[in-house]
Amino acid sequence: MEFIKPGIHLDFVGKMKYAIIFSTIVAIISIGSVILHRGLNLGIDFAGGSIIQIKFQKDVSADQIRSALKSTKLESSIIQQFGEKEFLIRTHESFSDQTILATNVVQPLTTAFNKDFEIRRVEVVGSKVGADFQRKAILAVILSWLAMLIYVGWRFEFRYGLGGIIALIHDVIIIIGTVSILNMEFTITILAAIFFIIGFSINDTIVVLDRIRENVKLNPKQKLADIINLSVNQTLSRTILTSLTVFLTVLALFFFGGAVIHDFALALLVGVVFGTYSSVFISCPIVLLFENMQISQLKRNK
Repeated sequence: MEFIKPGIHLDFVGKMKYAIIFSTIVAIISIGSVILHRGLNLGIDFAGGSIIQIKFQKDVSADQIRSALKSTKLESSIIQQFGEKEFLIRTHESFSDQTILATNVVQPLTTAFNKDFEIRRVEVVGSKVGADFQRKAILAVILSWLAMLIYVGWRFEFRYGLGGIIALIHDVIIIIGTVSILNMEFTITILAAIFFIIGFSINDTIVVLDRIRENVKLNPKQKLADIINLSVNQTLSRTILTSLTVFLTVLALFFFGGAVIHDFALALLVGVVFGTYSSVFISCPIVLLFENMQISQLKRNK
């Protein structure tokens, strides 16, 4: 199946300078947002705290639960509904002690709803464990970049690997910026979305870069800019079909998946869009820039 007929000749290289300006502005806004917010809004997985899962026997709302927990340590916590009559309460307070849990959760809810509820799960993450998760998450992302740089550089050429990794860094910055601008909690699910996009984006990028490499071998005397245009046009149908399929699937999760995976799906939506965009408008300009730098260096040496 082909979404776009063969023989199309869109001038992607001619638009790349505008794309770089756009990406630079978006990246600056993303980094600026993180700085202005003094870091990300870390979830319990990274900052420490408690998750309490409660199932009620009758229909209640999050506002009713919040009112019942007024004047306790859970008043400012995040309350999310998932499933039927079930709620998750996320708080940065530690409820590892049963007495504290009874005072701040069981007793207020009993007063408001009698005993028509059941506490099904209590998870507690210590601050030290959360800090350790932060370090490991950052290390995991950086190591994934390095591993892909080594593989792509070895499998193809260094310039292709460099283009692919800069595209990945671009995608991660945009996702983190979206999380920061919308003041979303940065949780393990958001981290999972980042790793998914890293894999998705590098796969899409390699398809484009591999076609560029093949066309360079077939037309060694042709200008690299023309080869990039040819290669992107040749892979455009595959790129759109693949990305559109993933996008529509994630879009369904966003609208029908419920509140629990809403942020995860949103991060994936942003990642899929910018991951597809960076495969053409970030990785390819880096390859072209690297080529031009090598040509300039050769001219100076002569």
